[in-house]
Amino acid sequence: MAAEREALMEMAYPEVQVFCQKHGLMFEVIDLRWGTFAHHMGTRHLSTQLFLEEIKRCQKLSVSSSFIALLGNDYGRCTTPLTIVELEFEAIRAQLLEEPKTLQLLAQRYLKDENAIPPVYVLQQSSQAGPDGVEEDLLLILRRAACQAEKLGLISREQLQNYHKSDIYQEIEAGLFRSGECDVQSTMVFFTEVDMPTSDRVDSLLGTDGDELHPEEPQQLADLKANILSRYPELVKVHRIPPEVEPRSFRQKPWPKYLKDFCDQFIAATNHHVLKSLRSQEQNLGKPLELLQELTHHMALGQKHTQAFCWQQNLLGRICQHIKQNHHRAHSPLVIYGPSGCGKTALLYHLGEAIRTTLDQETVVILRLLGTSQDSSTRNSLLHSLCQQVCLAMGFSYTKPIGNPVLLFHRLLSSASCRGTRSLVLLLDSMEQLHTPRNAHRAFWLPKICPPKTHIILTVLQKESEVLQKMTRSPEDYFEMAPLSQEQVGVILSKTLASAGRTLSPAQQELLLLSFAKGGYALPVALAIRQAQRWTSHVLLAAPAISSTVSEFVHRLCDHLEAVHGPVLVAHVLGYLACARHGLSEAEQKDILSLDNEVLAEIYRLHPPPSKATLRFPPLLWAQLYQDLAQWLEDRWADGFVLMIFAHRELADAVEQRYLSVPEERIKRHLLLADYFRGTWSWGMKKPIQLPSSNKPVSFDRKVIPQPLWFSSTLANQRKLSELPFHLLQAGLFEELQRDILGNMYWIICRATSTGIESLTADFAMCLAQINCPELHLLQETFLLLQPLVDSTQIHGEVSMIYTEILARLFFLRPSYPKIIGNVCEQCESWFGARPHPVLIPRSGFFHPPGGPLCKTLPGFPKGTSVLEFNLDQKLLLAGSLDGSLIVWDMEDFTVQQVLTGHSAEVKCVKLFGKGSRAASVAMDRTLRLWCLDSAREDFSIHNVHPGELRCCQLHVDEKNQMIYWASGLEVSAWHLETAVPIFQISAERPGQWICGTVFVPRLVIVTVSEWGVFSLWDSISGQLHSEQELIGLGEETPTCNVLLHRLGRLVAGFSKGSLLMISSDGHSLLEKLPERISFVVLSKDESLLATGFGHHVRVSLGNVTGFHQLLDSDLLHSAEVCAAAISADNTTIVTSSQDECIWVWCLAKQGLLTDVLTDTGMPSTHLALWDVTLVSASCHTSYLRVWDLSCYRKHKLLPPCMASKSCIRLSHNAKYIYFPQAYYSSSVVIWDTEAGKEQDKLDASAPVQCLEVAEQKNLLFVGLVSGTVLVIPLDSRQDVGCIPPAENQKPICNLALTQNEDQLAVASDDLVQVLDLHQEETGLLIDRPAYTFYTQIPGATISNVALLSGYRVLYGMTNGELFMYYCLEAHVFPLEAHGNCITCLTTSHGEKWLLSGSEDSLLCLWDVQLCSWEHQMFFQKEDSFSCGIFCACFSKDDQYLFISNLDQCVTVWDVSRGTLLAVQFVHAKITRMMSTAEGFVATTQLGYLMRERFRCPQAINFRHDTLSSVKATYTVKSRPKESQDPGEIQGNLRNSQSCTNKLSQICRIV
Repeated sequence: MAAEREALMEMAYPEVQVFCQKHGLMFEVIDLRWGTFAHHMGTRHLSTQLFLEEIKRCQKLSVSSSFIALLGNDYGRCTTPLTIVELEFEAIRAQLLEEPKTLQLLAQRYLKDENAIPPVYVLQQSSQAGPDGVEEDLLLILRRAACQAEKLGLISREQLQNYHKSDIYQEIEAGLFRSGECDVQSTMVFFTEVDMPTSDRVDSLLGTDGDELHPEEPQQLADLKANILSRYPELVKVHRIPPEVEPRSFRQKPWPKYLKDFCDQFIAATNHHVLKSLRSQEQNLGKPLELLQELTHHMALGQKHTQAFCWQQNLLGRICQHIKQNHHRAHSPLVIYGPSGCGKTALLYHLGEAIRTTLDQETVVILRLLGTSQDSSTRNSLLHSLCQQVCLAMGFSYTKPIGNPVLLFHRLLSSASCRGTRSLVLLLDSMEQLHTPRNAHRAFWLPKICPPKTHIILTVLQKESEVLQKMTRSPEDYFEMAPLSQEQVGVILSKTLASAGRTLSPAQQELLLLSFAKGGYALPVALAIRQAQRWTSHVLLAAPAISSTVSEFVHRLCDHLEAVHGPVLVAHVLGYLACARHGLSEAEQKDILSLDNEVLAEIYRLHPPPSKATLRFPPLLWAQLYQDLAQWLEDRWADGFVLMIFAHRELADAVEQRYLSVPEERIKRHLLLADYFRGTWSWGMKKPIQLPSSNKPVSFDRKVIPQPLWFSSTLANQRKLSELPFHLLQAGLFEELQRDILGNMYWIICRATSTGIESLTADFAMCLAQINCPELHLLQETFLLLQPLVDSTQIHGEVSMIYTEILARLFFLRPSYPKIIGNVCEQCESWFGARPHPVLIPRSGFFHPPGGPLCKTLPGFPKGTSVLEFNLDQKLLLAGSLDGSLIVWDMEDFTVQQVLTGHSAEVKCVKLFGKGSRAASVAMDRTLRLWCLDSAREDFSIHNVHPGELRCCQLHVDEKNQMIYWASGLEVSAWHLETAVPIFQISAERPGQWICGTVFVPRLVIVTVSEWGVFSLWDSISGQLHSEQELIGLGEETPTCNVLLHRLGRLVAGFSKGSLLMISSDGHSLLEKLPERISFVVLSKDESLLATGFGHHVRVSLGNVTGFHQLLDSDLLHSAEVCAAAISADNTTIVTSSQDECIWVWCLAKQGLLTDVLTDTGMPSTHLALWDVTLVSASCHTSYLRVWDLSCYRKHKLLPPCMASKSCIRLSHNAKYIYFPQAYYSSSVVIWDTEAGKEQDKLDASAPVQCLEVAEQKNLLFVGLVSGTVLVIPLDSRQDVGCIPPAENQKPICNLALTQNEDQLAVASDDLVQVLDLHQEETGLLIDRPAYTFYTQIPGATISNVALLSGYRVLYGMTNGELFMYYCLEAHVFPLEAHGNCITCLTTSHGEKWLLSGSEDSLLCLWDVQLCSWEHQMFFQKEDSFSCGIFCACFSKDDQYLFISNLDQCVTVWDVSRGTLLAVQFVHAKITRMMSTAEGFVATTQLGYLMRERFRCPQAINFRHDTLSSVKATYTVKSRPKESQDPGEIQGNLRNSQSCTNKLSQICRIV
């Protein structure tokens, strides 16, 4: 069947390989007869045995087709039995007693092995030159004697049949008959028949070797075929060869039709089996696929390890007893430690079985061998996998974790203890194999106390055990794996041999035990026993036959492999395996060897390759080498496949030393691996080779599997993604690495979407360790910035968000870094240009760039942060959460140091003390807990502590007097710091009254202020009352916050009605009244500055004994209610946050100048921590914490920081000029030149600016003031300022609006609208008195927005959601359908056909102006957003599209005619003003960036495209049915509507 095998290799296998790749499978062909010669085969009986073992492996590993039989007219050759059992051999020998020479031959070739149980006779290798003839003679002798023995009833018919079975028969028997019920999905049989009489058949045509057939063989072949047909007729496919086919045509191309049909049928059948198997697996899964693969992998490893006996039975019993004793109480994790190879892994697997016996059979035992799979190699992936399995086993619902995954793990263990009906045991082997961030404790994520009914047992190397020493409270939790004694080795030897059906002679047993006279660890003992199992009783052993150390075994192994398989092959195979990043599969290893010219030249040194077109590494040689190497290899689940890795570190070290110590050799291995994973020689590309049999290089197709980046539209080539960057880096191909991998957006997107941003950044970190490239650093920072967004969005094939993020962040840097970053930006733009769906394309940078103010994002708490504290001396940051957990970070690199769990409710207050080694926390679960941060253990907890309902709560620690105090707002309590013994408690006079207290530790005094203003002094040691007096001026108020001035001995407290109270420890008090509720009081580090937040203001005061003295001329005014503040250590900067989701940075040295605006979370920052130039912001609404660098240069922000509202910002000349007030409620207007990046002019106004409008055609700026006046400023003659006097109501101007041709101006105040004509005369612009004036006359509502149409038509929206069209010429108002909330946006199309109204509830209405009816009602809202509503909008230049800015930081694009949502973009900030351009729009943001966006919409739009695929949001569209309506009817309706009286004003002429 050589021709058929050749055809399959050429035509069928490559196609099936590609098909399997598309379905995530690796197709491996094991044809051990292909490409081999006689000297490759070795002895025939050994080859047959190897074939049978390979069949078993295929049946075990393959998910689909595992056995394919090609059967022609060749029965195959029969082999001499390798072993014959004693009774059978004696029965055969008895038939040959009269043949002395035959008996002598039998005695020479078969020696008795008494080490086997029962004893067997083993065939010895022939020493004669022509072994084939000798083997055939020996076989005939055995057949003849066996026939006689069978006739005499000495052996069975089945035993006789073994002497007549050919190698083909045995293989088919193993593949079909011995596998029980044959799986039709894993087996195929092809019969080849020739359409001619048997006597005329050409044996060579059928693939025989031309040898003379034994007379019985044709009948045996016929019987074999008949047996297959009778048992499995559905599996057989018969192919008939036409009689006219010439034998030589089988070796020529083009292939004859028979072979093509044969290959087509093979491809169809194999692909069908693959699909059927995959569908069956999908139906039977019932669990997440990734988890199922992970569990299957660890179960397979478990079966391998449990085959060995438990090395430490006594230790196993002690551990089980310890688990049983602590089962129903809280306890520490158990640690098993010892050196490498001491048997920890085997013990852990046996422990998993023993635990169910110790506890109960329903116990959930979860086992992970860390480092043997990708999901068990990193902390986050391990926790994700463990949590999934625990939830499934316990019947809990599971969702993807939000926030820090360690917290979810701890909470899940608590839930399993409280809610679970079954016990839970986690077994974690080889903790040292778990990759951890730099400077992070390896086991910080482990709970230090396990709740009842849950157990964690882990193993660790002895040298790594010190890391875990602090986890255990008692030495009883620590178990050491001691070496085995000689007696234990003897017992294990006896048990192992007995289970394997073997024994040893006394001399052999003594020799083995002498090698371990001083005992030994499990691995060398296991290797020695495994070696001894192969000893026969007649073998002669020398003294050093046994290696007592693993190192000796490894070196002997390498020597043996080189002697048997050749030094070149062994060196290269082991070298490739050592150089692989995650390991190699067998299919990959064979492909790689097929590309290795050195190996192939050595193989085909004596003979030319069997094929003239294809050259591959013979599969038989790999099977022979793998047979000797298998026990030293271990499976690793990585990149979706089972890969081979070294099972022992000692072997890996020996390979490094022997074969890769020369750098050139290592580089060669990496270069070829890079070639393979690059796919250089796939898809028929021929690689040249210089063979010994040829005088010149010859090119061959190596038939290696292709390596596309995507196997299908949804399935990535994860092996290529993992391995190729690593090998390019190690081979020194840095330019190619940067060009084709790290700077290739196609690669970046594939890596990010298939394996996650974390894997992508890990690749960059790996490369940056060897390459000093600033551009790669910036790219890595970019991916770290977008990681939280990608992780939270859970992209499913939609990658536009990633392209937008990368382009909008890197746009600033492309001129400075054209090589990589510039190229990446060009690739992003090309991708957008080819996109078949509508899309917004960034044309400028408007996200925080890498190297910008946003440094990193820290995963925090699922329910948000409730408190933030830091210790600058010890560089520790401590945060508490709404769910009761705490996290400690290192402030230098922000690695997690500890995770503290114990509280079950919101943490109210935390305190770091003891030089950063201890912490205290109080939570709403009524407990105060003291923590040791070195061990992450709870020292003790105090229960029944009143948490307080007010924000004015404080923890105080007096380390000198060993006291801890808790002032809750309702009481002050004290305990001993080390014993937790209560000392005293101070409560209010009447239950329910508040009491604001603090402790002056140096003065040993407690100060309290209770309801109705009673001021008291108490002894801080005894709690005795010293004095009491009543404060004057404090009314019925409750405290909202307080702070202690240690240096001045003062307590500052804020109250609900604006009172700010300063009290000294001697009873003196100062009271200041602020206009609104005080939300926070913050001190500087030196206590010289005090920041007080109230309403929209933050007041900065000097703190001294004489009272409160304002540092700045005015308060820091914000656009929303303030949340928090922090002051820098040098008192030059104050950072504040407000409810509008912004962080404001002010310079105190410049009288409170606003220097920067930060925002990224979409939530208000409720907690701030500032040291040096590093700021950490956290929110009780989000799970992340942000780290900012305040020293970052603002060069990328084209606009200065601004707090102006949308009505106070205007753009002109395609956003070349931007107009805005200098500050919130400022009396000056800044004209900013965005091209120059600087202020062009500053215009002073007589009153605070309320709104702006720009007439670009007339070159005018209109400024509406609080006084009611409108300034008219010619931009080409700014000194000639005119004004429009206030209207009668003298109210602030709230809105200005111009018509599209700028000939009319609408001026609106609370309830009044004036419409003025703008006349252009030779002398200048003439503004006459208002042409029309009208009042809204709507009680309880004021004007919120105004738009002006030509023909004196005014549209105005009200704060109550009502919307009106006022026709000035008719003096009639026409009510439009009202919104449910305040109208926040009104804008008209350029052709004045359409009107858009938007409101606070995110509802958009698109109105037909002529019909005065809405065409579409549209709603869009991002999920989990803090703010919602429509902020601003604009129509495209052609009025086809609407660009909308939402308060949820999203930009949406809508089709005007259909009302369809076309595109969505998340922009990380609120857009304050939008203006349409020829290609899209330009906008300003709160962050100071200028957004330029191009909207690209293909002519043919697929309206079924999911526009929300990259953002979690909801939207609805409601369109009015098309009905004909006469415009004259509209005019008639207007005449019957309300009328308003016009009021005139003065004339304003501008010259």
